[in-house]
Amino acid sequence: MSDRAILFLFSVVVIIGSLAAAVWLVASGQAQTVDGLFLLLMVLLLAVAFGLYCVFLIRRAREEAASALPTAKAPLPAQSQVQTQAKSALAPAKAAE
Repeated sequence: MSDRAILFLFSVVVIIGSLAAAVWLVASGQAQTVDGLFLLLMVLLLAVAFGLYCVFLIRRAREEAASALPTAKAPLPAQSQVQTQAKSALAPAKAAE
């Protein structure tokens, strides 16, 4: 498993743990105290920080996947290929004159 995958999974675990702690603080009534309110804000801030990191990892992986795809070059139409060949055939003749 790559380093990025491990960091992503760790971030998801921290987000889930932080949100679970926030729900527990509200459900148990501890969020009604000043200390509980600050603890609630801290776990929510932790979830937001790791969430932003997950978004960054996902965007970076998408950009790398998009840049790894080969870009197909459109072939020239048959008529323009014939014109290009004709011009290149005439160029040495004009230079000889």
